Amino acid sequence: MSDVRVYGAADVQALRALADDQPVTLDYVIAASADEEDEYDALMTAAEDGPVVVCALVEADGAPVRLEDLQSLHVDADGSGDLAWYAPQELDDVIELLGA
Repeated sequence: MSDVRVYGAADVQALRALADDQPVTLDYVIAASADEEDEYDALMTAAEDGPVVVCALVEADGAPVRLEDLQSLHVDADGSGDLAWYAPQELDDVIELLGA
């Protein structure tokens, strides 16, 4: 079975757990297809539910997200509604950006 790309809203507590290498369970959105527009729609839908959207590849639908699953982080850093992209290696920077 192949991995599933998911987009999930995360708060600071979930990000800290990931930074501590603890798996987190998120309500996430799965794109309707691998099409770029469907991926974008899934990202924006997830963004409605939290300050950060975590993009991850998980083993199966419903699986918790682990640090090694992270693909990217997306944050509305300036309140404009536009999401800035962050690499998984920038997780600590995103936590700091959120003022935590």
